[in-house]
Amino acid sequence: MAEIELFPPGLPTIKIMLLFWIIIFCILGSVGSIALAGVFLLLKEGQRQSLVPLLVSYATGTLLGASFLALLPHILEEIAPLTAFITVLATILAFFGMEKSIILRHCHDNHCDRHTAAGTLILIGDAFHNFVDGIAIAAGFLTSIPVGISTALAAISHEVPQEVGDFAILLESGFDRLRAFGYNALSGLSALPGALAGYFLLAQLDILVPYLLAIAAAGFIYIAMADLVPHLHEKSGLRNNLLQFILILAGVATIVLLEWLAGDI
Repeated sequence: MAEIELFPPGLPTIKIMLLFWIIIFCILGSVGSIALAGVFLLLKEGQRQSLVPLLVSYATGTLLGASFLALLPHILEEIAPLTAFITVLATILAFFGMEKSIILRHCHDNHCDRHTAAGTLILIGDAFHNFVDGIAIAAGFLTSIPVGISTALAAISHEVPQEVGDFAILLESGFDRLRAFGYNALSGLSALPGALAGYFLLAQLDILVPYLLAIAAAGFIYIAMADLVPHLHEKSGLRNNLLQFILILAGVATIVLLEWLAGDI
């Protein structure tokens, strides 16, 4: 059997480095977010209930910032505006349809009425979601390193509060802490095959890159507005509202800073 070469002779070094960056950010996003979520589990429930909304606020800002300031401007440079917006709209509607038929919505607390105690289904849904995130990260890096970093940061930021909720659900489903961490880590690592599949496919079919970025942008917008923002409305009061708004702006500012450093703003 002929040996399959991962990097054929003559493959530019820059492509190898690009693949390296994609793999690193996928691993950081999956293992890193799960590790941070594990740390949160060591806190008392009251502390978690206070801190998770702060993470959700920041994640909302990074998701919206990455969509509108990093992804969409590059998409509109590659395809017609009407085509881009139709793709975004169709994806948002598709996400709504999938949410009605499978577990797609994230949980950010211990007692989420959107999820039952079916830990296995949570892990399957997580694996699917992370696989798609991996493809989005690959598409971002194939556009440019700054876009890739912004996409990865947006994906990572909303993974942490999601994993906190998932850990709590797995524990309630009968998993011990070690098993919950291990299985969650495995589901998180599905981002890596997603990124590799996206990289090798898109490297040959680069015409698909702007469309996948549009799908990623739509996914980020949908998660932010349909999932994260309603969760923030659960806590009111001037202090909470102000803090949430400041952290949303901080998330947006992070993307602005990355784009500014890259010279795109």
